[in-house]
Amino acid sequence: MTMDFASRVERVEPSATLAISNKAAELEAEGKDVVDLSVGEPDFDTPENIKDAAKAALDAGHTGYTPSNGIPELKEALVEKLHDDGLTQYEKDNLIVTPGGKQALYEIFQTVIDDGDEVALLDPAWVSYEAMAKLAGGTLTRVDTAAHDFQLEGALDDLADAVSDDTQLLVVNSPGNPHGAVYSDEALEGVRDLAVEHDITVISDEIYKEITYDGVEATSLGTLDGMEDRTVTLNGFSKAYSMTGWRLGYFAGPEDLVSQAGKVHSHSVSCAVNFVQHAGVEALTNTDDAVEEMVEAFADRRKFLIELFEDHGVHVPEPQGAFYMMPEVAPDGDDTEWCDRAISDAQVATVPGSAFGTPGYARISYANSKERLEEAVDRLAEHDLI
Repeated sequence: MTMDFASRVERVEPSATLAISNKAAELEAEGKDVVDLSVGEPDFDTPENIKDAAKAALDAGHTGYTPSNGIPELKEALVEKLHDDGLTQYEKDNLIVTPGGKQALYEIFQTVIDDGDEVALLDPAWVSYEAMAKLAGGTLTRVDTAAHDFQLEGALDDLADAVSDDTQLLVVNSPGNPHGAVYSDEALEGVRDLAVEHDITVISDEIYKEITYDGVEATSLGTLDGMEDRTVTLNGFSKAYSMTGWRLGYFAGPEDLVSQAGKVHSHSVSCAVNFVQHAGVEALTNTDDAVEEMVEAFADRRKFLIELFEDHGVHVPEPQGAFYMMPEVAPDGDDTEWCDRAISDAQVATVPGSAFGTPGYARISYANSKERLEEAVDRLAEHDLI
């Protein structure tokens, strides 16, 4: 039998980040010592108080279905967090709690994008944005920020040229994956002006909002005048609270969008896991100290890794948030080949920049110990990769 597949699926490539992780796992299964700098998750265990809250919720019998859009206690805690961030337009009816931030993003794309609708991305852009746009039938226009050390402010003219009245959706990720840049208020105001001019809906992906350095704070796009009703704010628990495997995220937006997205949500996942939602309440209300400790560790590793690269003459734009950096590894060559050599020859796993729309670079995660980061750089140097 020859099976036919939906064109929307055939338009999408497998996740490059997961492909690298799979390769690293294969080498490790062969007994190789791989320094995995490809992972997009903290290397810390989930804080104990969050795990205890989940156990207590299980013992209390919170194992059934919940209201589709989330339990009231979590939605109340999320509203308080959003208000603290200046997003006072959001109340409980503006929220959907999802099994992971990726599911939140998927539901937004499915709700907003129709066949042929244009989606604008700021490169380098997280790999799943493109895939989700294509799965929804959208077309892509892309703006490169690499020439500006991944900051958006210098690329605003390019963004103005890229968007038009035909643009349905713009995705803004600050602090950003894969580059760690935090966009300035001036840059976000430029986004606001273009969104208002062309009547564009904007996703503000704030999954790394709590992970910033050197006193930098990430402004929520939805706090700007004119963006209250055209911004969909997305966040989750995976990164700041080291809860990647718990699968808990959320998004907040205008009530009419939430009403329509609720159809996608209820017919796909029904609801997020009950006891995990209770753990989310604990994460939001009693985990600030643990988050601060993790951020301090990331900040220390970031500085350490940049200095290691500089010792080898490699310039890396300094990240202001998240836990990634992007050195230029193949300015005149093939970044995919460089990453293949890095994992095959040096047993160091990285992700090619071309997967994010930025050829010539590689994404490196510093969610790893300083000893392993130093080992990785030593191996790359030993094999003439830096």
